[in-house]
Amino acid sequence: MKKVLGRVLIVLPAIILQIAWYVLIMGVLDNLLGGYLGDIVSVIFTILAIIFVTELVVKRDESSYKLLWVILIVAFPVFGAILYFFVGNKKTGRVLKKKLEESMKSLPVPEDKASKRYLEDIKKDDLRLGQTLEHVSESTRFPVYKNGTSKYYPLGEDMFADMIEDLKKAKSYIYVEYFIIQSGKFWDTLTDIMAEKARAGVDVRVMYDDLGCIATYSADERAALEKKGIKLVPFNPFFMIKSQLNNRDHRKIMVIDGKVAYSGGVNIADEYINEKVVYGKWKDIGFRITGEAVMSYAYMFVEFWNAFSDDKIEITDELVNPGVSRHMMDSGNGFILPYYDSPMREEHTSNELFTEILSSATDYVWFYTPYLILGDALYDAFIRAAKRGVDVRIMMPGIPDKKMVYRLSRSYYDDLLKAGVKVVEYDPGFVHAKAFIADDKVAGIGTVNLDYRSLFLHFECNAIFYKADIIEDLKRDLIDAEKQSTERFIGDVQHSVFYRFGNKILRLIAPLL
Repeated sequence: MKKVLGRVLIVLPAIILQIAWYVLIMGVLDNLLGGYLGDIVSVIFTILAIIFVTELVVKRDESSYKLLWVILIVAFPVFGAILYFFVGNKKTGRVLKKKLEESMKSLPVPEDKASKRYLEDIKKDDLRLGQTLEHVSESTRFPVYKNGTSKYYPLGEDMFADMIEDLKKAKSYIYVEYFIIQSGKFWDTLTDIMAEKARAGVDVRVMYDDLGCIATYSADERAALEKKGIKLVPFNPFFMIKSQLNNRDHRKIMVIDGKVAYSGGVNIADEYINEKVVYGKWKDIGFRITGEAVMSYAYMFVEFWNAFSDDKIEITDELVNPGVSRHMMDSGNGFILPYYDSPMREEHTSNELFTEILSSATDYVWFYTPYLILGDALYDAFIRAAKRGVDVRIMMPGIPDKKMVYRLSRSYYDDLLKAGVKVVEYDPGFVHAKAFIADDKVAGIGTVNLDYRSLFLHFECNAIFYKADIIEDLKRDLIDAEKQSTERFIGDVQHSVFYRFGNKILRLIAPLL
């Protein structure tokens, strides 16, 4: 709370001055227009409201998201149009988009000449899945690789131990990008090693989401690390009125020398390794990979870093091709497609991927997610898959971190349960894991929650594994977690008419939560 208050107090004078400036300008204009400024503004925004509604109706986007904005704009033309102009319109992120596009143009295209051949191999084995992966690869510009080694972590503390050992071996660079970082055993242990490596000449860089860390990381803590030789950049700094608050960097990435990469749901704070208890046992997952696919994670980091830092990363042969041993590519351990989601793209990659996986599965599809706030297309895909006999399961938290979001998530249960979807809640505590697995042949592990923010508004990263050993590890973990969970049934909890009506209101405004 102290960190949040400090940040607010820093920007408060600027906000007051900006509001005062607007009031002064409006007063002067009102005098010049003979007191008709209010009427003129009302007419302008009514016209804009008509334009925005027309744009929303014809644009290709999530229907529930469009419906919310149409209702707001029709009911409150001036307020709704202003709110859509500043919050709901993708064009509000044009500054972020421009920076990322400029950075992308300066980087070599992340490609592997064997990617097309690998996709053809997958299509020969499973045409439908191969087509899906090919589309993901083409739309995100990330290739498919033969999977090198991939290690699954059923808990954050398991991953923490390996991170320490890999960081100690770093010789060239360490790239770290997380939504949340917070001082404690986890972060302090890593930064002690990183500071030592920086003194030895290793290039150590850390990017964190400024809003994600508003309550956990201060400017003083950042300055202390910079003095130790660690370079830091906050993503999309929080300046209240000037910030594009919706588009956050929710990715979790650690890359070491281009040879090892970590990702998954684990942020760098002590609850993620169960050193601090906040909502019971914290159930999170992650993975460690080696091989050429590591370069996709290095590329993700470099693209973002160079977009938002003046201290650019130089593109060297060592960065693009760190001398990864080719024998790993022939290990027979399946394929991997790492990619990142961007709200700046027209296509919502992960939302479409999950919909496709549910549509093409013939045996089962299981999901880990902390939140369940679905758009219409994905919601229908869950229901259709279950109705045609696919074993569809969703693992949710038993102890919530956000009560309103938990209530909203549970409001989806009845329709899913009626269709045959199995919903279980993890009794020991909070599930923060994000993953899916289908038909013993494909799985995805990353940072994507089944909610609007992850699926439509945030920058996320994900890795799709096809016929890799890690798929069996994920399945085993889901089965073990389900043994510690309670299955939900229709009518488990009876609520009043007013409570149910409140749920409907929450469902309506879900895209804003």
